[in-house]
Amino acid sequence: MADKEVIVNTDLRARLSVAAYDQWIQIEPFGSRPPARYEHAAVFFQEKLYVIGGSRNGRYLSDIQVFDFRTLKWSSLDLAADPNNKLPDNGSTEKHFPACAGHSMVKWENKIFVVAGHWKEASDTVTVWLVDLETQSCSVVKTDGNVPTARGGQSVSVVGSKLIIFGGEDSKRQLLNDLHILDLNTMTWDLVQTKNMPPAPIFDHSAVVHSDQYLLVFGGSSHSTCFNDLHVLDLQSMEWSQPETQGASIIPRGGHAGATVDDLWYIVGGGDNKSGATETIVLNMSKLVWSVATNVRERDPLASEGLTLCSATIDGEKFLVAFGGYNGKYNNEVFILKPKPRNSVRPRLFQSPAAAAAAASVTAAYALTTATDKKADLINAEDTHFKVAQVKTAPKVVATDTDKLHSELKDLESKLVEVRDGNSRLKGNIHEMNDSHTLLVMELQSVQGQLTAERSRCSKLEVQIADIQKRLESLHAIEHELEVLRREKSQRARHPCYSEAKVGWLALLRVPSCKC
Repeated sequence: MADKEVIVNTDLRARLSVAAYDQWIQIEPFGSRPPARYEHAAVFFQEKLYVIGGSRNGRYLSDIQVFDFRTLKWSSLDLAADPNNKLPDNGSTEKHFPACAGHSMVKWENKIFVVAGHWKEASDTVTVWLVDLETQSCSVVKTDGNVPTARGGQSVSVVGSKLIIFGGEDSKRQLLNDLHILDLNTMTWDLVQTKNMPPAPIFDHSAVVHSDQYLLVFGGSSHSTCFNDLHVLDLQSMEWSQPETQGASIIPRGGHAGATVDDLWYIVGGGDNKSGATETIVLNMSKLVWSVATNVRERDPLASEGLTLCSATIDGEKFLVAFGGYNGKYNNEVFILKPKPRNSVRPRLFQSPAAAAAAASVTAAYALTTATDKKADLINAEDTHFKVAQVKTAPKVVATDTDKLHSELKDLESKLVEVRDGNSRLKGNIHEMNDSHTLLVMELQSVQGQLTAERSRCSKLEVQIADIQKRLESLHAIEHELEVLRREKSQRARHPCYSEAKVGWLALLRVPSCKC
């Protein structure tokens, strides 16, 4: 497990500039901390982390906490009601932001929207709040169209001027897998009809938009289990798919948090209803390859459910910021991670089987053509070499022979360049094959790990079955003894001297002693 560094001085930028990549660093703030919580929402805006609401000890919170990365201090933000947009008429006298948990918070342009969640004042449909940081005011946004059912634990993503909400759990604890889109220009909801098999109804999952075209949905929970599958929705064709991934084996989890840095999707925390996830995992969204960036110890605040993870830019450099969560206790620590720079690669995302087959055929044809060209080049080169050898042994009779030698030498040099180019291409093909072999080895290791886990689970089931069989055998013996006692009791009841008064000592003797 990797040990985390703790930043305790004000020179944050100097410390971050020399910090190790892909390692979590705990930031020790100056002054007091906000109340610990989970199921809150957070965004990073202008070098400040804004945290709204959450849950603690079964109580929804209504405060807005701000952590300034320039001063390393926490402060509270009191929002007033926007006079141009009245609060909902629900009988509440609150003038600040209402108590909520399980909600989502997103940035769009210079605005912050708080979407869905469980609120102190219940509603039948999803509520959207607008938070204006310039005027420090908040207001309910009036939306039209097919407004989604109220819910919590959903995912909310923004692509262009569209806000996408998927899944969640409604007030009756019914799990959902519907997909709605809110046009942020017109504030109109639309229920989207998708194709193919969508993810199962889930909540506490994570989602992100990649290349402005694909919605990726990972993990999540039902009422009895957690998931580790990846589903992809093509936002152009509205078709769901479940592509194969490579790389590290990822354990199921729900209640985790995710954020992107370029083509990398970082996911931290979460759990499987038994323990918290200690790995910070990374999905290369262009290659669909999982990897583990770092690990923390068990019971670490980063191995919590209901925490938040935000992408942050400080002095032009990209970071990840995590806060809060619950892992047996409520947390209020701030952590920061500097992602390791990766070389950008040409995306090869979600290729159809037909396209993959066509690409494979083209590659094979190219390889065959290259091999044929190389063979011809080598034959020509050997033939030229033989001719040169013959020329070297012949006498120099006339000047025309010298001209021929120079011409053949140039041809030989040209062929040599071609052979070297062919060797370079061959080395490139070998390198690609080595990369493919490495990915296959990683996938094999992943399958072997899953097989080992299944074997362990089967062994435990066999032990449980053996124990149950022993109990059943003991139960059969008890039933047999009970049947014998019933027959004896029936025989005593038919005896002429049987009476309620005598039943005690007759039962003790088992054989009647009367002399009727």
